[in-house]
Amino acid sequence: MRRTRVKICGVVSAEEAALVVDAGADAVGVILAPSPRRVGIERLHEIAERIPALVTLVAVFVDPPSALVDEALKVGAIPQFHGREPAEACEAFAAGPYVKAYHVGASEPVEHEAFERFARPYAHATWLFDTARPDGLSGGSGRTFSWNDARTLAGDRPFVVSGGLTPENVVDCVRAVRPFAVDVRSGVERNGVKDARLVRAFVDAVRAADAEAGP
Repeated sequence: MRRTRVKICGVVSAEEAALVVDAGADAVGVILAPSPRRVGIERLHEIAERIPALVTLVAVFVDPPSALVDEALKVGAIPQFHGREPAEACEAFAAGPYVKAYHVGASEPVEHEAFERFARPYAHATWLFDTARPDGLSGGSGRTFSWNDARTLAGDRPFVVSGGLTPENVVDCVRAVRPFAVDVRSGVERNGVKDARLVRAFVDAVRAADAEAGP
């Protein structure tokens, strides 16, 4: 059975990290960029201490200074660049695998060849497709986009789907495009706080969709 990875993003405390790991998530996302869920370096270290081996810690940045990325790398985090970072910056900052966000607009034509040209310099990137916001800011829209656009853009690449996912609709996403991973933040929260029942329901929904889809 092919296994879709699950990343729970916007974790703000060691307690939330433990909750997410206990629910069976593959990756824990911590935001080090302007956001209501932004954490500082001290909190990042506290969270990192609660992440066991074989679970990935992901540090989310928007156009960061290199010193901030270095701090995240020190605790073993994988960088996720969610802003307008050029390829040379991502490649230099990370010095290894990283996640790069690409924002998909509702009215823009989706062209695989154009994306290939854009993506080629990001040699070590795994691409995360998120919903473009009308205000041009990065992430956090809470809205979905056409998941088939992600498949069209990525081609044979492994890719991550983000934006507006919930325990109710993630099954449809996995069935439709078989992403390498799915990424959720507000869809597993109540009043801005991770809800254990919703986190577990999200992970269970992904696993059920995998079992249904088969190899």
